[in-house]
Amino acid sequence: MPTGEAAATAEGQDPRGRSKSSSPRHIPVIAVVTEDEETQGVFKPMDLNHIIRLLEENDKGDLEEKQLKSVKKLVQCYQNGFPLRDLAQIFKILSLCAGKIENQHQFTESVCDILKLCSLPFLKKKVSDEITYAEDTANSIALLGNSELRIQICKCIVNFYHAEPPKKHIPGYQQASSSYKAKMAEVGGLAKTMVQSMTLLENQLIEKLWVLKVLQHLSTSEVNCVLMVKAQAASTICVHLNDPDPSGQLLFRSSEILWNLLEKSPKEEIIQQLSTLECLVTLKEIFKTLFMRGFSHYDRQLRNDILVITTIIAQNREAPMIECGFTRDLILFATFNEVKSQNPLVKGLKLSNAYEDFELKKLLFNIIVILCKDLPTVQLLIDGKVVLALLTYVKKPEKHKAIEWSAAQYEELQLHAIATLSSVAPLLIEEYLSCQGNARVLEFLEWCESEDPFFSHGNSFHGTGGRGNKFAQMRYALRLLRAMVYLENETVNADLCEKGTVQQLIGIFKNIISHPNEKEEAIVLEIQSDILLIVSGLCEHHIERKEIFGTEGVDIILHVMKTDPKKLQSGLGYSVLLFSTLDSIWCCVLGCYPSEDYFLEKEGIFILLDVLALNQKKFCNLILGIMVEFCDNPKTAAHVNAWRGKKGQTAASLLIKLWRKEEKELGVKRDKYGKIIDTKRPLFTSFQEEKKPMPLPANCPSIAVMDVSENIRAKIYAVLDKLDFENLPGLSAEDFVTLCIIHRYLDFKIGEIWNEIYEEIKMENLRPVSSDKRILETITMASENIGKMVASLQSEMIESQARQDVQNEQKVYTKIQTAHKQREMANKSWENFLARTSNIKTLKKAKRLQEKAIESSKYSKRPQNAVFHPTVLKGLNTTIPSGGVVAVESTPVRLLGGPLADTDLALKRLPIRGGGLKAVKAGDETKKSIPT
Repeated sequence: MPTGEAAATAEGQDPRGRSKSSSPRHIPVIAVVTEDEETQGVFKPMDLNHIIRLLEENDKGDLEEKQLKSVKKLVQCYQNGFPLRDLAQIFKILSLCAGKIENQHQFTESVCDILKLCSLPFLKKKVSDEITYAEDTANSIALLGNSELRIQICKCIVNFYHAEPPKKHIPGYQQASSSYKAKMAEVGGLAKTMVQSMTLLENQLIEKLWVLKVLQHLSTSEVNCVLMVKAQAASTICVHLNDPDPSGQLLFRSSEILWNLLEKSPKEEIIQQLSTLECLVTLKEIFKTLFMRGFSHYDRQLRNDILVITTIIAQNREAPMIECGFTRDLILFATFNEVKSQNPLVKGLKLSNAYEDFELKKLLFNIIVILCKDLPTVQLLIDGKVVLALLTYVKKPEKHKAIEWSAAQYEELQLHAIATLSSVAPLLIEEYLSCQGNARVLEFLEWCESEDPFFSHGNSFHGTGGRGNKFAQMRYALRLLRAMVYLENETVNADLCEKGTVQQLIGIFKNIISHPNEKEEAIVLEIQSDILLIVSGLCEHHIERKEIFGTEGVDIILHVMKTDPKKLQSGLGYSVLLFSTLDSIWCCVLGCYPSEDYFLEKEGIFILLDVLALNQKKFCNLILGIMVEFCDNPKTAAHVNAWRGKKGQTAASLLIKLWRKEEKELGVKRDKYGKIIDTKRPLFTSFQEEKKPMPLPANCPSIAVMDVSENIRAKIYAVLDKLDFENLPGLSAEDFVTLCIIHRYLDFKIGEIWNEIYEEIKMENLRPVSSDKRILETITMASENIGKMVASLQSEMIESQARQDVQNEQKVYTKIQTAHKQREMANKSWENFLARTSNIKTLKKAKRLQEKAIESSKYSKRPQNAVFHPTVLKGLNTTIPSGGVVAVESTPVRLLGGPLADTDLALKRLPIRGGGLKAVKAGDETKKSIPT
């Protein structure tokens, strides 16, 4: 008789009581279970559907005992783990048992036993079981969040992340992957359910701690964090941070969850949830408690974590930081060490040099920078004397002074404080001036430049590049000055100038130049850039300050502009320095005639044009603006016209070339010769073509007007206009064609603006009076006529150049023909000469001499057909036998007389009389002459 699973199969039922057709995913397999297999832990047959039906019944007297017995039998059967295929029915049984606990406490033990088994890895018979039963598993795990046995359930869920190996190996089954349960928890939305259960645990600390422990594990997954955010987890957890908890676990686990939520879910949503008055009050109370009464490393670390979370929340301008009193407390805690306070919160309080307290001090400086962006905070900063507290760090380190920080810590705090002051001081100008801020910073800069031995540690973010020197201190002091000068507050700037800031900064710049430091090149370049920007801000609009800048300032400008152009692409900061230098020309040189003249004398315009010739678009606009202003100086034009670039390029040619490049980038329509195509809109760019005209307010610039400032064409026109269009040297025919357009730029631009006005009138359905309409049409027609006139002039230039090219080509061709005929005649004369010689030895000698002359002609500029040099011919013997012929291309005509005697190919140095060559012996007796 078949037993167990085989028996169930023989009757058409699976071991769980379902017919074979009820579960298409489960195909029963007939197998014989041996005694050895049973002892190894093979599953005994269980009719799970029967247990479910039994638990659903309620009307029998002895039913409870049968129900408990059946559940215990189930626990015994699955003591090594639940198969995935049975999971849905097992969790249905678990849910039914949990529902009976309230009236039948006997089921508590059975439920706990089932939950313990859930902690074991699930089992799969096939590799595909994880996918096949994924939906059933996810739905089953989701039921855990709704059960009343939360502690045991929480332990079960925590074990998802610390899976225990199965107690016994079960033949035919293998363990599911370790992450399978965690993935199914994500799919089932367990995290959301657990967050919602927090509201039911107001006064149940133990259960609450277990739920938080579960959420701490679940929040390591981004999917779970998103689900928790949707369930308002951040605010739900935050408001309970200050609940009574002797163990301290509540605050630790809650802060860990908040950290995970901030890192793994949309930060904006978390900040929004935490930006409530209730949450911020809770955070404030916790922070104050930890700040004043936290003494252990753990408490200090937790305090710093809370401050970081608060700093993130403070980035939200709508967060009620001021309303809850948190901002005032944070300012007090940040400054109580530097500014003595009678506030009871900090009375007797002192920070140690422990790492956690050091980090706290930096975090407090950091949150002040964030808080000061909210303008209502300004009054609290004034009340807290923040500027005075921060200025206490703007001084050289004092020796033999007992301070709580180590040298490295103090240096890092000093740099951090100065960086913070750069954000705070511009908001509190009166406090900055009343504390003698400028004087302190300038004195600090003087120390930075001095030879005072100081060994910087340079081991922090702010100390980058400052190890063993004072560059980091100088860098942040200059940043502070730059921030103050950028306010354009005349009181601040006048105070700086009265204290000799311009001279001091020029001195620092010259000192840096004289002592180059290639190791810290990037930070040195930043320092130089800031110096020039500060001086530019001080000197702009003030002639007397430009005079103070004077020749020393011009010298450092010229020094920077002579930098190797290859360095501009190095990424170290040379480009920024060049921008600062060009800005200083604009602000410190232009308008001061002695400085302008000195700049010109030192060939400054030549250097400026050299930089412009680099053809780097980012510099062109600023350089051309400087050129426009410089051309107001009558001495400038001569310098501009005298400049020559590569291949003899002139300044005018360079400017016209830049115009053509700019128009090509803007998509202006031109033909292949650079001629105007659209005479109605000769300056239109592709952007203007795409942008349809639309009615604009009177105070809003139109597209045609905006085009003037958005590209360099207007500046090129202005420079060429000041140089006089009629006297520009070194232009090609193509340049003249382009110059026709540039010359009429202003006329074309005015026509564009009137066309826009006309189009706007039409779009607004306005009807101008007859006289206005006639004027508009006349202006439009006049603008188009100018375009046609320029196009016609360009055509004439192009045709004239084409004719000139043909004439030049014909001249060259004629010269080639004449030279060819001359060579033919010379060759013929030479052949006749050789035919009349008879001396064989002389003939061989002539051949050798000819070969030698040919060889030497390769190294001279003389054409190879003129192979004989006069000194060679002097060695020829006159006794050459007749009939011998030497084949050569040509010979100098002056040797023979004839038609080529006066051409460029003749050799001028040969002494010939009577048109022929005479051979002479050692004595001066003439033996025989060679007739011509």
